[in-house]
Amino acid sequence: MVTFQVKISWINLYLNALDEKGQPILDSENRTLLDRVEFHESDLLAYCRDNDIQIERIVGCIPQILNPNPDAMSKMITENASEEFLHSLSNYCALQGFVEDQFGLGLIARAVEEGISVIKSTGIMIFNMGGRPGQAVCKRLFERRGFRITKLWQTKILQAADTDISALVEIEKNSPHRFEFFMGLSGDQPICARTAWAYGKAGGRISHALSVYSCQLRQPNQVKTIFDFLKTGFQEISGSLDLSFQDDSVADEKISFLAYLASTFKENAYFPYEPPAGSLRFRSLIAGFMKKYHHIPLNSGNVVVFPSRAVAIENALRLFSPRLAIVDEHLTRHLPRQWLTSLNIETGIDRATDDVRTVIEAPSQSDLMIELIKKLKPQVVVTGMAHFEAVTSSAFVQLLDVTREIGSRLFIDISDHFELSSLPSSNGVLKYLAANSLPSHAAILCGLVKNQVYMDLEVAFVISEEEPILKALSKTVELLEGNTAPISQYYYGCLFHELLSFQLPDRHLPAQRKCDKSASSTDIIGFSSSAISVLNNAELSIDQIENSYLIHMDVDQSFLPTPFPVKAAIFESFSRQNMSESEIDITTSIKQFVKTTYGFPFGIDFTYADSSLTLFNKMVLCCIQEGGTLCFPVGTNGSYVYSAKFLKAKIVNIPTKSEEGFKLTENALNQVLNNVKTPWVYISGPTINPTGRVYDQKEIENLLTTCAKFGARVMIDTSFSGLEFDYEGWGGWNLEGVLSRLYLSSSSFSVCLLGELSSMMLTGALKFGFLALNQLPLIDLFHSFSGLSRPHSTVKYAIKKLLGLREKKSEEMWGAVTRQIKDLRSRSRRLEETLESCGWDVLEPHAGFSMVAKPTLYLNKTTRLKNAIDYEVKLDDSNIRGAILKATGLCINSSSWTGIPGYCRFTIALEESEFQKALDCIAEFKRIVRL
Repeated sequence: MVTFQVKISWINLYLNALDEKGQPILDSENRTLLDRVEFHESDLLAYCRDNDIQIERIVGCIPQILNPNPDAMSKMITENASEEFLHSLSNYCALQGFVEDQFGLGLIARAVEEGISVIKSTGIMIFNMGGRPGQAVCKRLFERRGFRITKLWQTKILQAADTDISALVEIEKNSPHRFEFFMGLSGDQPICARTAWAYGKAGGRISHALSVYSCQLRQPNQVKTIFDFLKTGFQEISGSLDLSFQDDSVADEKISFLAYLASTFKENAYFPYEPPAGSLRFRSLIAGFMKKYHHIPLNSGNVVVFPSRAVAIENALRLFSPRLAIVDEHLTRHLPRQWLTSLNIETGIDRATDDVRTVIEAPSQSDLMIELIKKLKPQVVVTGMAHFEAVTSSAFVQLLDVTREIGSRLFIDISDHFELSSLPSSNGVLKYLAANSLPSHAAILCGLVKNQVYMDLEVAFVISEEEPILKALSKTVELLEGNTAPISQYYYGCLFHELLSFQLPDRHLPAQRKCDKSASSTDIIGFSSSAISVLNNAELSIDQIENSYLIHMDVDQSFLPTPFPVKAAIFESFSRQNMSESEIDITTSIKQFVKTTYGFPFGIDFTYADSSLTLFNKMVLCCIQEGGTLCFPVGTNGSYVYSAKFLKAKIVNIPTKSEEGFKLTENALNQVLNNVKTPWVYISGPTINPTGRVYDQKEIENLLTTCAKFGARVMIDTSFSGLEFDYEGWGGWNLEGVLSRLYLSSSSFSVCLLGELSSMMLTGALKFGFLALNQLPLIDLFHSFSGLSRPHSTVKYAIKKLLGLREKKSEEMWGAVTRQIKDLRSRSRRLEETLESCGWDVLEPHAGFSMVAKPTLYLNKTTRLKNAIDYEVKLDDSNIRGAILKATGLCINSSSWTGIPGYCRFTIALEESEFQKALDCIAEFKRIVRL
């Protein structure tokens, strides 16, 4: 049935398509409006959307009508009103965001969002808008969705006398917003709804503006990508989306990243593995930028990524352990306080026996820095350059020469002069590198801190042309940080990608660079002996082998599908602007989390970092500073043990037994602590990594009681917990009672709670570590080691949102967690069956994504691999890792990593097809090994 509106439209069409004599009016293509116009009845643009019609113009005159329901009008409208009530103010559409729904703009907002999907890239939307909500509100409706707008025309119209605006008065009464009315048609000063209501009641005529806006997408392809993603179940985020900016360059930066993030979430179910040196894509983009814009022939292998330049500097100083370092005064703020207060600069100290590091602050002006270098003869120099010196290469060359002469390592910081721009300004250091190779004793440090959208988001990178330096720095990232937050690399990678996309290929051959012919001085400081020992012996992640595909069952990361609520929280956090402090203040949420989950209400000080490993390492430094001994149960996560060794902690192992599931027991703990002065005890729990066993309430109470007897400091690491297979029956922990009792019995006894939410909250690449401390002296000591990679505000916003869903027991969040727990339990059984069928003895896990097994069939057997020429080895629990890798490409951890004689570690949180390939590799290894 043809509606009345369609009939009227046909009449109007004929009136405009025919001339006064009734003859068709032809256009330049000899066609009439009758040939070009169709009429369809549709829910807004549903017809175009359903029939995949792309259009050049959308013209809308859509009513703005508040809900006339008296009950709704009588309710108080406040800034904190529920979304459901704010939605009731607009009777046209689903919830579209507070602003639109409060002011009856919801239907227009939906039309605009539907229009984004069907408008051509060069298309224009034209909307007729009543100005009662205010010009700023009307404009913002389009701008926050990525439009540039132009006001084509404006007039005033009289408000109908029977229109009730009392609802608008109520909104003004309970919010800071003011509507816009005018006194008659001639008034030029706007009045609020309350004044207009009073004026109208007194017999006056009120009017409001009527405007026509022309709207065009500022980055059509990217905005379309964003809204296509939001349509896949993320519509609620559109209420938080804000693409409005005064500066076009800022808009381009944010819209491009959100489009990239939307594509990533839409196309990938999980975040892939990235090596500790940084995302290969990100490092390749950095190298590409250097090559295209600065003509420096680098590749991804010349770049190592760090969470921040402060972390990079501290890691480098720990790697070399210099007796004396000179550091630019602008770069010392996050270095350990002890380094900056030491006055031990004598030259005769033996670095093998003395761990004293002295850092001298110096001005960045090159002549003053060079004078200090000549006088003090430091072993490491870290400096930036004054702006007036950074334009040419001369100051850099002088620094290279003087540090080479006295045998110093030089790290030159170019952060303040490095521009992510299509027209970067002159940079003397990069000019030098375009014409000369980087000397072996020098490296370039750059912190990316100049983005225009997320001001506190930082990533840093180091450039070197010395492979041993690059490999060692990469290993320090793995040992001390775990890795650099992938989301941060995604953001800056997007910026590099955009810049490279607009750069024309250079068809000229690259200029020949001069090689640094001066031999490296034998006196130039090398890696410290302790660092060499750990780096050579630690079983760290395996780099990608050329022409081979690796499957990683050797990393503490989850590659399971990222749940819908996690994607939503991450995307919303980057979509927002002007987040309030309360929205990113996560301490209350964390306190509630540790109290409800572990019964731990004693945290006085909460510190956050990108990973729990970072926080653990700062606690190790506190242990060293107190003269303590770090006590690890045999069967502790190898990454933590290697990190403690790298930091030169004094370590004692506490024996565990296979018949007890390699759990720490009070008897074993008692025997060790009897002989240890100032013990610091590390306990992974409730879930133990790597075994996947679980400490119950009674077991943890017994362990804490034993520790209290010796006045030990206890680090409880919950980072791998929250995925207990018997999640409905195991009961959890409640530490409040036992800790209250034990704190009264021992003044030196203390417990800190360490955790990371990525496993429990299934956040994948979104890393968030926390540490709860409760003793003031330890708190002060901890904060003297300040070089932490802190979570970005967007991470805190997302984590707070997810913790809120968890606290409310959101079905969506809890459902995702329970599904993954069931999946992990099923996988552990599948892996156990495969291993046992291939000659392994398995310790059955009860939680998490890590398990251990003993290669009984293979131990002490001399074997040759059928697919490897001249590869013969007597297999043991250490070299079997290399044999499996060489034979199948499967990466696991050997007993060197687990610390448990005979037992290797496997992780099971792989993408499903990868997990099946891993099972096939285990079976394949048995087939190809010649026993």
